[in-house]
Amino acid sequence: MYYTNDARPALAQDAAIKQQAGEQPLLEVRNLRKYFPMRKGLFGGVKGEVKAVEDVSFAIAEGETLGLVGESGSGKTTTGRCILRAIEPSAGEILFQFGKEQVVDVAQMDKQNLRAFRQKTQMIFQDPYSSLNPRMTVRDIIAEPLVASKLAHGSELDDRVREVARRCQLNLEHLRRYPHAFSGGQRQRIGIARALVVQPRFIVCDEPVSALDVSIQAQILNLLQEIQQELNLAYLFIAHDLSVIEHVSNRVAVMYLGRIVELAPTKELFYMPLHPYSEALVSAIPAADPGEVLDPIILEGEIPSPSNPPSGCHFHPRCPYAEEVCRRETPLLKEYRPGHFAACHFADSLSLQGV
Repeated sequence: MYYTNDARPALAQDAAIKQQAGEQPLLEVRNLRKYFPMRKGLFGGVKGEVKAVEDVSFAIAEGETLGLVGESGSGKTTTGRCILRAIEPSAGEILFQFGKEQVVDVAQMDKQNLRAFRQKTQMIFQDPYSSLNPRMTVRDIIAEPLVASKLAHGSELDDRVREVARRCQLNLEHLRRYPHAFSGGQRQRIGIARALVVQPRFIVCDEPVSALDVSIQAQILNLLQEIQQELNLAYLFIAHDLSVIEHVSNRVAVMYLGRIVELAPTKELFYMPLHPYSEALVSAIPAADPGEVLDPIILEGEIPSPSNPPSGCHFHPRCPYAEEVCRRETPLLKEYRPGHFAACHFADSLSLQGV
């Protein structure tokens, strides 16, 4: 489905979120949902649904990094895969700007147009060990997207592979080696080179440094930021580590049980959170001073099952500030400060602690 800028539908909340990323963001996600069916046995019927992503909306500008954080099972990776159509979304719009006058709804694309979209979007995976084919050389791994998309061949293909390998600080003499010969940091550089070789405009970074040593993490993060500045790329940066998110992100979206509960500029979210869940996440960030005593907020219980989420606000069973209205009514994601959204009934009255 295609829209012109004038004909594209807009809701009040979506328009406000879009405004954070500029008047013409590169990517807009509107009311995205992904439900997985639960079946009885191997050949049984559907007995329920796992609501992995529910009513998620945000926008990302060209050259911007939006951090996406939350506990395991909150729907972060599923959101990223739905945006790239690696898995099919159940509902919602994924609007991608191909040109100044052409915006495409990725959720409605057919296979032919989807191939063109995937040349402009890529993914960097979490595990640098399992994401690379052990039977392919480094050269063939990096070249694979070009070959699959028929974008280059012969000497042109080799030139582009060497160029992106240099940009990712890979030794050109090692292009004929296999992945097992490299460390985790070098393998992740290979994965980054593979993502960059088709010259994308948007990349989903799915916890790209969580499997690496701390010293290597800094190198990979610096490389990603250098590449972003050179090529004006947009990142959706998924991570558990909030100190990493603080370092790389322009804005941060906090997910809990498939929903975004807070979305704000990075410094505002870390120093002046509006949602109790964000307050708990921020309180657990390790201090830079080893002598400083931490006082993290310990949430009671565990994250509920997305197949049977709580009524009202999904966070209310673990929230220290919950009241009866939280059990009955689902809070809307509302703007409480310029560019700062929260889904909490008491966001404007609570005094929450930041970093």
